[in-house]
Amino acid sequence: MTWVFDPPALPYLPVQGSDARFPLRRIFCVGRNYAEHARELGNDPDREPPFFFTKPADSVVLSGATIPYPTATANLHHEAELVVALAGGGSDVAPEAASALIFGYAAGNDLTRRDLQAAAKEMRRPWDMAKGFDRSAVCGPLRRGPLADGAIRGLVNGALRQQARLSDMIWPVADVIAHLSRLVRLAPGDLIFTGTPAGVGPLQPGDVCRVEIDGLSPAEITIAAATR
Repeated sequence: MTWVFDPPALPYLPVQGSDARFPLRRIFCVGRNYAEHARELGNDPDREPPFFFTKPADSVVLSGATIPYPTATANLHHEAELVVALAGGGSDVAPEAASALIFGYAAGNDLTRRDLQAAAKEMRRPWDMAKGFDRSAVCGPLRRGPLADGAIRGLVNGALRQQARLSDMIWPVADVIAHLSRLVRLAPGDLIFTGTPAGVGPLQPGDVCRVEIDGLSPAEITIAAATR
């Protein structure tokens, strides 16, 4: 067999404390999983089951990177999130069996072109170009093992913008995995961004955005000027 062109490099996340690399398959993201964030965007968190959108695996950006301000937007937002990495999979996973699928956790930032998302919502169109653009999935290194409840924080230039506890999620991680597994067959290498707390807001060129979660390494990026 001959490839038409050389296959692209496999996207990955580093594993904290080792030289291991976690290969990435797909990225799923949960919308509106913190009540206050749902309310700040004008939604009712008490009436909606979890819903999902996706990002390409090669949209991942490792912590410490400097990335250009994205094209086609004038309103780039940060969204601090807990990221779950799966080393197991399956369909119709029961919530009590979900933890056995988890490899580890990371701090993440679901970068969003908010103006494109608002326009898509108004016209009832998909969010793909608002959420799944190049360099839109920021992740810190993975930490293996269980994760206790802790604080999640989003900071811009050292100023606190987002703060909550992981236990504030409307749908806990096990329930998210179980629900998602009824929609698609999960597999090793899948990542799940589990939703963001209230306080999302704009980023500008020159900003340093940092996501911190108790027990995990931070996910930090610097926004450079836009490139055309």
